[in-house]
Amino acid sequence: MVGRSPVLKEPKLVGSRLFWLEQRPSEQGRTTLLMRPGVGEPPIELTPNPADLRSRVHAYGGGVYAVEGDTLVYLDDRDRCLWSLELPATTAAASEPAALPAAQPRRLCEPADPGPPRAFADGLIDPRLGRWIGVMEQDGRDQLVAVPLAGGEPQLLHAPADFCGYAVLAPGGRQLAWVEWQQPSMPWERSQLWLGQLDDDGRLRQARVIAGSGGGDAVGVSVFQPLWAGADLVVANDHSGWWNLERLEAAETLAPEDQATWQPLLPMAAEFALPQWVYGLRTTAWDGRQLVAAACREGRWELGRLEPEGQRLRWQPLAVPFEDLAGLDAHHGRVVAIAASATEGPGLLELSLGDGTEPLHWRHTPASPAPLPATWPAEAISRPQQLAFSGHGDQPAHAWFYPPAGGAHPQAPLLVKGHSGPTGMARTGLSPAIQFWTSRGWGVVDVNYGGSTGFGRAYRERLDGQWGVVDVADCTAAARAVVAAGWASAERIAMEGGSAAGFTVLEALASGDTIRAGACRYPVTDLTALAQGEHRFEARYCDTLVGPWPAAAATYQARSPMQHVDRLHAPVILFHGLDDRVVPPEQSERLALALGEHGVPVQLHLLPGEGHGFRSQEVQQRVLEATEAFFRHHFSLQEPSA
Repeated sequence: MVGRSPVLKEPKLVGSRLFWLEQRPSEQGRTTLLMRPGVGEPPIELTPNPADLRSRVHAYGGGVYAVEGDTLVYLDDRDRCLWSLELPATTAAASEPAALPAAQPRRLCEPADPGPPRAFADGLIDPRLGRWIGVMEQDGRDQLVAVPLAGGEPQLLHAPADFCGYAVLAPGGRQLAWVEWQQPSMPWERSQLWLGQLDDDGRLRQARVIAGSGGGDAVGVSVFQPLWAGADLVVANDHSGWWNLERLEAAETLAPEDQATWQPLLPMAAEFALPQWVYGLRTTAWDGRQLVAAACREGRWELGRLEPEGQRLRWQPLAVPFEDLAGLDAHHGRVVAIAASATEGPGLLELSLGDGTEPLHWRHTPASPAPLPATWPAEAISRPQQLAFSGHGDQPAHAWFYPPAGGAHPQAPLLVKGHSGPTGMARTGLSPAIQFWTSRGWGVVDVNYGGSTGFGRAYRERLDGQWGVVDVADCTAAARAVVAAGWASAERIAMEGGSAAGFTVLEALASGDTIRAGACRYPVTDLTALAQGEHRFEARYCDTLVGPWPAAAATYQARSPMQHVDRLHAPVILFHGLDDRVVPPEQSERLALALGEHGVPVQLHLLPGEGHGFRSQEVQQRVLEATEAFFRHHFSLQEPSA
């Protein structure tokens, strides 16, 4: 079933309408926008084939559409331009769920040809002045720009020192808040919340920092997802060590000379945010009356609302059976999120909150009607078990263990999984890829190594200067903990990962004999090449993860898998997209050649049309099957019986 289900992204509620993106592996990863005009009505595909909604900003993109009233603006990857579409006033007939709106899309600006290439993302619609406001990346920097809905060239509103995004417009349309950050910091390390005034002509005036930290501040602070809650401004801020919510009351009328005084809303050991690799991330929403949020505690997400209790607010969890949440939005008592559980794959979760005194009404529409075979009973699904163990430096670490079909036993092979980022997290929603392994007799341990999100800032900062050390130690310690519990064989431990996790796989193979075989998707193999690369978004990320470049050049050399191929003795299978602009495919090609010269069993699969992350259904399935066959061959494992 891997690669068959669409990937759902960026759900939004606008009046009675529900919008969401679907990235369809069956259409070579094309992303389209769907709209459900009203509750219970059939969806309409607003951007049919060949339209492909995708942003190239920072190479990771996100934030590809905006809606206000009946106006939709989206980004089409075919020409990388903004397009506008007037939405239908009436719904499609039930017999025509894929009917198109009568209006035709209009291109708002022409491609930048000739001239420096540019990319757009993360926009909103300013109804007062009839324009789209968002990020334009050009000439190696971000800009906040406005594009008239009537069409025309982008107009500069604000030129940040480096990066910007996540802009939100106050209800009155006169204040704009947004986030900025500067190299060498990533946005989850140090970032600032800015606030500016929009004059009658739409120019941005008196912009200033009102929260967060920059490069010159002694303490690193990150802000996430500014949100207008009426006249108040809400943001997640981690100066306490946790991304907790804070409120700036009456921010809409805050004068430029006034001090911004923030009020903590709900201090707790939980994260109301996640690392901003892409635009369009939302974990908090205002429905017009109350705040609703998703919070992560000990690697599990929960949905709740902030309810008044005297002069304070209290966290009231909402009783829904999902602990993997993303893309939260709300409007007039309705809530939508992308939600999954250990037994249900990702889907649209819709809730009606009511007034809090009546039962909660919700429904979940899976992205795929049958994410697992109909003949597979619920009890056959392997569920994640929390695994606490001592990791690097004997510090507490965290992982999820999935037992193989039939139960864990000392002879079972084990797959160690590392998430990418490396500032990501191992989630608990139903994964057909993990079930593929467990159904074929493998145990799986999905590791939240030091550096992962969901456990506070101190846990994330364990990886600072220690990439290739802490992550490797935690992953191998998790594998040993599973073996010590009698759940797997020490002789049959494999590891797989993509991007940063591919680097961790290679370093784990070089660190000892705990891991006996590895699979890497688009791995980082040469830290020096990464530090000298042209990918702007992560150009200085290694300064935090490894050390300042070039002062720490010796450390980069010492930790690069390409520099110690002689320590890699276990079989390795490599997969790399030929269109990868983040980690060039040459890194995998050079590694495969070097491993072959050292007599190490190696396979290299170069994939045309794929970039940094595989979008095609066929490719996803091919990679999974080839990986398992490679491990099974080198572990001398027989095919499982049907």
